[in-house]
Amino acid sequence: MRRFKFLGLVLAVLALVALACGEEKPAATATPTTKETPKAAFSPPTDSIGVLKVGPNEPIRIASALVISGADANLGTDSQRGIEIAIDDRKEIKGHSIQLRAEDDGCSAEGGQAVGTKLAADPAIVAVIGTSCSSAARAAAPLVVKAGKAMVSPSNTAPFLTDANRGADFAGYLRTAHNDKVQGAVAAKFVIEQLKVKKAATIHDGSPYADQLQAVFAAEFKKLGGEITAQEAVAPTDTDMRPVLTKIAAGKPELIYYPIFVAAGGHVTSQARSVSGLEQVKLMSADGTFAVDFLKAAGDAAVGVYHSSPDFSAFAAGYANFKTKHKAKYGEDPISAFHAHAYDAATIVFNAIEKVAVEGPDKTLYIPQKALRDALFATKDHQGVTGRLTCDQNGDCADPKIAVYQNSADNVKQAKLPDTPVWKPF
Repeated sequence: MRRFKFLGLVLAVLALVALACGEEKPAATATPTTKETPKAAFSPPTDSIGVLKVGPNEPIRIASALVISGADANLGTDSQRGIEIAIDDRKEIKGHSIQLRAEDDGCSAEGGQAVGTKLAADPAIVAVIGTSCSSAARAAAPLVVKAGKAMVSPSNTAPFLTDANRGADFAGYLRTAHNDKVQGAVAAKFVIEQLKVKKAATIHDGSPYADQLQAVFAAEFKKLGGEITAQEAVAPTDTDMRPVLTKIAAGKPELIYYPIFVAAGGHVTSQARSVSGLEQVKLMSADGTFAVDFLKAAGDAAVGVYHSSPDFSAFAAGYANFKTKHKAKYGEDPISAFHAHAYDAATIVFNAIEKVAVEGPDKTLYIPQKALRDALFATKDHQGVTGRLTCDQNGDCADPKIAVYQNSADNVKQAKLPDTPVWKPF
């Protein structure tokens, strides 16, 4: 009897175990999750020349290469001020301030070589505004361009710099200044049509600017029926101009056209009419001497001298506002010819940077250098201070307007440039 009771107990336990093992457990409820769309990874731009990186809190660095010391300092300082006003007006690009590094081009090939070497070696420089003088550009531009940087000059005017056959050394070079093919022709037209001069002589100083400008003048003067009696040269450092002036006097010219710079130009001006046979000769220079320091260097002999130079009266409506800012900032009127061209050069550089720069997630700015160069060459119908600028495939961007000015006694006495032309071609 006890055996059957024990067996029944065992069977009961086994039945309970079997029942438990066969019981289905409810499925676990999944915790709901939110799916996030993965963010695309940022890829900095690539560029065939290179990409310049500007850190989140760093300024965009540009450089100027202008003549800011010596006899021709008016020319470069005038342009430097135009750049500084452009920076004041722009303030920043994509949240980054603009910092200017100023270098001196010396208005010479040696100065251009030195400044070009310096700026080409600085990886932080985005673009260069300069040079002042064409001789400096001939040496500096190939170095700056080879380093991948764009270069825009406010005052280089020598024709070879934007010639169609200028070569790869100048592939990243542009200018907002006029081409002297325009200036030389205007000067010759004025001398023939307005002054009724039939015989003229020229003087240059061996620089690309002076030599090419007098050559354009001479060719156009002869085309219009005039006679070139002499084409002489002096050195920029010459002080006694009587020997070359005596040679010129032998041809009995009615006018001397000498598109040189301040120091040598001052000596030619002060000595010309003291040479026998040149007592009544008319004197005409160009934008290289269109500077307050020329008036000081030549003194009373500068009265009556003509200059071919940019036509300020034909600049855009914004020029008056520019001059107001200039007077407020520097306490005087512009001191040479290319302040507005420098403002425009800086502005098209800033616009091109704005167009091509790519901002990273941390506010780092990536500036592709070939794209920057291409954006500059693509400048079209930019309303600048000097006019409406469109850059051609060779780097000429100017809206070229040339006029002729004449120094009065008041200009010389007050050391103030004339601002109203005595003649313009149109």
